[in-house]
Amino acid sequence: MATLKAPDAIDAKAKAKIVATFEKYINKGQVKYLKAGHLDVIEKERKGINFVDPVSKRKMIDCFSSAGCFNVGRHNPVVMQALDEALNTLDMGNHHMVSKEKVAFAKKLVSIAPGDLNRVLFASGGGDAVEAAIKLARAATGKKEIISTIKAYHGHTGFALSANGKEHYRGYCEPLMPGFRFVDFNDLEAMKLVVGDNTAAIIVEPIQGEAGIFIGEPEYLKGLRKLCDETGTLLIFDEIQTGFGRTGKMFALEHSCVIPDIMTVAKSIGGGLYPNAAVLYRDTEQLLNYVSANPDFHPSTTGGTDIGCAVSLKVVEYIEEHHLCQNSEQMGARLKAALLQLKKDNPKIIKDVRGIGLMVGIEYLHEFMGPMMSDALATQGIFAAYSGNAPQVMRFMMPITVSDQEMDQVIESINNAVAIMKRLLPLALPAAKIPIVLKLLNSEKVQTSLFGAIRVIEDGVKTVTNRFSR
Repeated sequence: MATLKAPDAIDAKAKAKIVATFEKYINKGQVKYLKAGHLDVIEKERKGINFVDPVSKRKMIDCFSSAGCFNVGRHNPVVMQALDEALNTLDMGNHHMVSKEKVAFAKKLVSIAPGDLNRVLFASGGGDAVEAAIKLARAATGKKEIISTIKAYHGHTGFALSANGKEHYRGYCEPLMPGFRFVDFNDLEAMKLVVGDNTAAIIVEPIQGEAGIFIGEPEYLKGLRKLCDETGTLLIFDEIQTGFGRTGKMFALEHSCVIPDIMTVAKSIGGGLYPNAAVLYRDTEQLLNYVSANPDFHPSTTGGTDIGCAVSLKVVEYIEEHHLCQNSEQMGARLKAALLQLKKDNPKIIKDVRGIGLMVGIEYLHEFMGPMMSDALATQGIFAAYSGNAPQVMRFMMPITVSDQEMDQVIESINNAVAIMKRLLPLALPAAKIPIVLKLLNSEKVQTSLFGAIRVIEDGVKTVTNRFSR
């Protein structure tokens, strides 16, 4: 592997300069948000499930994994070597051209895909893969309506954003694409009422991630398959967060044994190093005829690149060779058992624990508790994020390479964080009984301002303490 020059050390002064530049050129609001939750760290020494805050020298456990991008761990040396070898002989390649790297990865995808999902289209990322899936469904069927679910999350590009089932993501740029309807997740009867002659496809996540870790019930998913078969509607599964071992199976759909017509994958197949995405679809006459007649209906300059496919192939091989699906299942069971015990011990704080494999969430009684817990976890060396569609739900999605010893540390840190949060709740819970106060507490802007003010006080006290201790 090529030798790289060691990066410059980052102290408090250097970090402040980097943050100020980020605020100036990229996003000032994002910095304010991160500071409020003790999450304004700069990731260094990325390895396995960890990275290091270079200023405090504290090792952080990454329980967010960039929404599931780091399934095989941060800076995985085997995948790094594959990237290094690819860089020696390859570049992105021409997206119109045939290459052995594209062929090898497509063949591998088909070999691990359940059922007859045996055709591949490449895309540049998750949102782009959803775009391709929806375009394929509409074009192949000649129908225009897409049914999605309330609180669904499918990305931020045109068709993908139109399929998102929450105002939080959609509202700022409406009107969006026409022809999208939404029903409650896990409600088969509601779906039956809206599917009609003009419905091209139903799109669902087998497990809703951003919505707060809601698992698709097997009978619901089987019912969707039957409904689609009866009505000539295509079934699309979005496995962008749930794929490649995250849930204890290679794909989450394996828990229900339901095979969709189209499946989207992305995030973790890049190994956290080189982005890639794909759409797998069944070789039905309807889909095959359309793609064959319109081979360029969804070209992607940066999807399915030669380098990306070489890296993605190694990611899948690594998951298989190191039995990471089984590890995800076992470590996930440990984590969930510990969180259920925490719920039992704290019934006035924790409402529910949900998940499967290493895609687990804790739901608190109030939305403001999610940001509070994120802050408390950060002080314990855990980098975690609450769900964008459900702030009261804290998601735990660490790399599926996590070991028993590392899981012990995760569980201990979560317990410590809950203890910290409990010390603040005697002030917050009585106030939360007043509707207008609860509304303010649940406001992200109020939370950011409140925790930001607390952070300023903490930093001030720390500065004074350090001066007197010298």
